[in-house]
Amino acid sequence: MLSFHTPLHILSAALLGLSLICGNLSAPVPAGAAPTSREQRVTPTVRAVSAVAPAVVNITTTLHQRRAATPFDYFFGLPEREYQSESIGSGVIIDGKQALVLTNAHVVNGASAISVRLLDGRSFEADVVGAEPDFDLAVLRLKNASNVPSVRMGDSSDLMPGESVIAIGNPFGFSHTVTTGVISALDRSIASDEGIITDLIQTDAAINPGNSGGPLLNILGELIGINTAIDARAEGIGFAIPVNKARAVVDAILEQGHVTPSWLGVLGQDVDPRAARALGLPRPEGLLVTECPVKGEMKPGDVILALNGQPVADRAAYLSLLRNRQPGELVRADIVRRGKTITLSLKALPFSDKEADRLAERRWGVVPGKAAGLRGMGGLYIASIRESSPAHRLGLRPGDILIALGGQHIRSGDDYRDAFRRNYLSRRIHVQIVRDRRVLQARMVL
Repeated sequence: MLSFHTPLHILSAALLGLSLICGNLSAPVPAGAAPTSREQRVTPTVRAVSAVAPAVVNITTTLHQRRAATPFDYFFGLPEREYQSESIGSGVIIDGKQALVLTNAHVVNGASAISVRLLDGRSFEADVVGAEPDFDLAVLRLKNASNVPSVRMGDSSDLMPGESVIAIGNPFGFSHTVTTGVISALDRSIASDEGIITDLIQTDAAINPGNSGGPLLNILGELIGINTAIDARAEGIGFAIPVNKARAVVDAILEQGHVTPSWLGVLGQDVDPRAARALGLPRPEGLLVTECPVKGEMKPGDVILALNGQPVADRAAYLSLLRNRQPGELVRADIVRRGKTITLSLKALPFSDKEADRLAERRWGVVPGKAAGLRGMGGLYIASIRESSPAHRLGLRPGDILIALGGQHIRSGDDYRDAFRRNYLSRRIHVQIVRDRRVLQARMVL
């Protein structure tokens, strides 16, 4: 039987070599040689949130309201009552040097005090630079702040259904909550307290109360929308205002303090069953153009059936669809003219204060005066009334104080013009006035 014997010095050398190899396997990995578990878990979403979260803010508003229980309490000398409430929302810093915050108008509407808190714990008071309820957007400026973190603006003109999105906000008071999802659809329209809001981004990223005003981001961490609403009818449906529209509103607020309202330069009325039969329409719907104060492509007798693909059921729907369009925007109008359906591309016109005053005097016969400043009501004096006008036939007089038109309180000339823009197509308008310390109300018929 053969046997082999390894010399002792050779065996010792082999064992030493093996120990050195094993020792090297268990030694620490040099820095940068391989990613750690945490580094391997950093996704594009994590990077986007990390970059943008410092620019997302929590907004707390305080509302102090002093008002009489009813307008009639004013005449009985009853004391005004004070109400206080708080609400929360979200926002995003869009300009770090100027400390400008973009949020929803309904988040700060009526606020007497606004507090804004950043991710790093700093808090600032804020003023409203401007708010546009028709677009549900507002711009705030932080007091005594500069060079704060800001978000990088994106482009909402090339968004894609199915594209990944990220929402950051303050739902139910839980600061900087992150949710993710996809763009479910584009160019959606929803009804709001101010009318119909159009051109919205629909997403399934969870948007809950308190998220309003927060940013909707793409996977690169760019701002593509401002979260504005949830659909109470179903879970997984939220909406955001596209950033390109928001940017235009911000520019208008910073340049002139507000967005100039728009219109198409026409007057009209609802299509009733009789008019539908005469025009050969299958249903009594749409807006029948009766007059064109501004010359353009529309003609008296045209029936507007849709604007930008959204149906125009009546004059209320027509006005709502136009309220969040800016002057200069193109509006696609589907109309019926002499029995034929055609599509016109119209440019929205500025409905300026001067134009509103001129048309209100022509339509209603009212020339407004200065603010009355009635306690608890406000009001606006009537300077003059045109003879044989609807206001004259109603019995209105110079010196009367307008306190409501079409259900809208009147406290200033701006309120009066806004009420006219909302009701310039109406055939009957509910009017409330104060005369000789009495509240009178009636319907003005055009």
